[in-house]
Amino acid sequence: MTATLPAEEKRTFFEEQGYLVLEGMLDEDEVEACAGEIERLHALAAGMSDEERSKGSFQLEPHAAPGAGEGRPVLRKIERTRRHSAVFRDLSAHPRLLATIRLLLGDDLLLFRSTLMLKPAHHGSAHGLHQDSAYWPMEPPSLVTVSIALTDSDPENGCIQVIPGSHKWGMQRWGRITRQRDQPLTDREDVDTSQCRQVPLRAGSALLFHSLIVHGSGPNNSPRPRHTALYAYFPPTVRYRPGEGRPREMTFPVVHGLGGRTELTLSAD
Repeated sequence: MTATLPAEEKRTFFEEQGYLVLEGMLDEDEVEACAGEIERLHALAAGMSDEERSKGSFQLEPHAAPGAGEGRPVLRKIERTRRHSAVFRDLSAHPRLLATIRLLLGDDLLLFRSTLMLKPAHHGSAHGLHQDSAYWPMEPPSLVTVSIALTDSDPENGCIQVIPGSHKWGMQRWGRITRQRDQPLTDREDVDTSQCRQVPLRAGSALLFHSLIVHGSGPNNSPRPRHTALYAYFPPTVRYRPGEGRPREMTFPVVHGLGGRTELTLSAD
């Protein structure tokens, strides 16, 4: 697998294929600590009102059956996890992870996104094919997204699929990402879904991919959850370009370099 490649070959593989797998990035104790923290965050969400969950960036699974959570909310994802969890804040700056991100992007690194993606057993919805940068106000579209498997991930429970080399297609439109369980991963007839490659991961392994690579994931049809810690990194050469009605400046955490600064505010020109 790509985790065993020398550094220069890793970078070449990523530049050509648009993704990279890091096997065994976390050890068993680290995976267990993340599992415990996910349980804590579920308990935290259970004590919130719908309005509090929304403000706190806790998003419910839209296709869960009534009563599926057995008294707890069935969560689809938690955004801005750094605000809610020291465990997931520290994970975003994990030395083994940053060593590879620095190889791909350089020493100065900012964090664009910090998210938990949760596909609950039997209920996790599909994510349609898309490019991350098609939804992000950042130019040029050259961020690196990292998906860290916190549970074993395979086709049965909805592992990520990528179309190798599709980061070279340029920015395109994709529409709605959340899909019904029986819907295809895209409505576009010009995309050959037979090119999709499933990327199963053992818990503790990570998938890194270019923010323009076309990717998605199927529904969770298994009795096992699929939990993923998702981060997106960028160098300071990427600029903030908000659309109409969005804030004209945004502050991002610094995870490495930039003279030891802890955050950097980027303003629209």
